[in-house]
Amino acid sequence: MAKYVYPAVFTPEKNGAFSVNFPDLEGCYTCGDNLEDGLEMAEDVLALVLYGYEKDHRLIPVPSRRNDLKVSGEEFVNYISCDTMAYRRKFNNKAVKKTLTIPEWMNEEAIALGLNFSQVLQDALLQKMHI
Repeated sequence: MAKYVYPAVFTPEKNGAFSVNFPDLEGCYTCGDNLEDGLEMAEDVLALVLYGYEKDHRLIPVPSRRNDLKVSGEEFVNYISCDTMAYRRKFNNKAVKKTLTIPEWMNEEAIALGLNFSQVLQDALLQKMHI
């Protein structure tokens, strides 16, 4: 769960669209109707693929240097950044039930204070994870 920056090769298509490929990452490619759309789609696919790498505990490759990538014709290389934690928050936000135990006195005090146990646990976990 981190922020990443990878070079992407943008290939102009005849209709004004762009194909986008991340040579360092297996299966990481997309396209956009125009350059703006291509940039947006590139960020999205980069986050999706790297999230998959993280989730599967795969080794995340070191990004190539821009000048080491070969392009032809009107292709160009542009760096794309993403934040997989932001991606997780946006797309992997399904609630998961957890069972826990606390001392009875703590339960009674928390109920008396009207505390939301789920919210308190979420806040504490975010703090522990430094997020």
